[in-house]
Amino acid sequence: MEPSGPAVRVDGLRHRFKETVAVDGLDLVVRAAEIFGLLGPNGAGKTTTIRVLTTLLPPQAGTVEVFGQDVRRRRMAVRRLIGYVPQALSADPALSGRENVALFARLFDVPRALRRERTAEVIDAMGLTDAADRPAGTYSGGMIRRLELAQALVSAPRLLVLDEPTIGLDPVARAGVWDRIHETRARTGMTVLVTTHYMEEAAAHCDRVALMHRGRIRALDTPAALVASLDGHGGGGGGANLDDVFREYTGDDLDGGGFKDVRAARRAR
Repeated sequence: MEPSGPAVRVDGLRHRFKETVAVDGLDLVVRAAEIFGLLGPNGAGKTTTIRVLTTLLPPQAGTVEVFGQDVRRRRMAVRRLIGYVPQALSADPALSGRENVALFARLFDVPRALRRERTAEVIDAMGLTDAADRPAGTYSGGMIRRLELAQALVSAPRLLVLDEPTIGLDPVARAGVWDRIHETRARTGMTVLVTTHYMEEAAAHCDRVALMHRGRIRALDTPAALVASLDGHGGGGGGANLDDVFREYTGDDLDGGGFKDVRAARRAR
């Protein structure tokens, strides 16, 4: 389908957990066919925003639309438009790579006549054909992440949501995952929304980024423009990078989060 309007539109989104305000009046537009990075320290509200966007949480206030479909009123329509790779492991180690992808094809209602072909296509696109019939439990970390991308892509989503897609991977595996993301985006024209703590990844791969802190967007632009604005105000002292921009808008929270956040990150690694 040809893109019409933005891929994601968020207006005045608010969400709280008891006394904790996770998202505080968030306004955001993600353009169709771009790679958009949602950056911020632990506790900034990124995960809550993603959970609302993917219909896992209902918005308490404000509106969220995916290609014009309201996530509150049109949940099933939204789910058919998105592919989601969470930070937590989503592949079953006891199943083969092919069986994992085929399972997702069934879950996302890919027509029976197309399932075998679609499964083979995305496995091949992720470079996993030779390992497709091995148990996923024998895969390396990079292969697992590419398998999870195949699972998310088997339904041909218009929006791919990636939550820390390369966490815990070595540089070679990280580069391989991003190569596959770019190849798929170039071939299909899909939109990619990604969260990451790797600022160099965001600078290298995202068309635009938003810096989120304490439930709000603090800055939004291309990585190059954000860096240039920091240098222009003298904040970077010349030769600034996206890490410097991050610290400028979020203070010293780059490695923030409490015990639960650290435990979850280490478990993911």
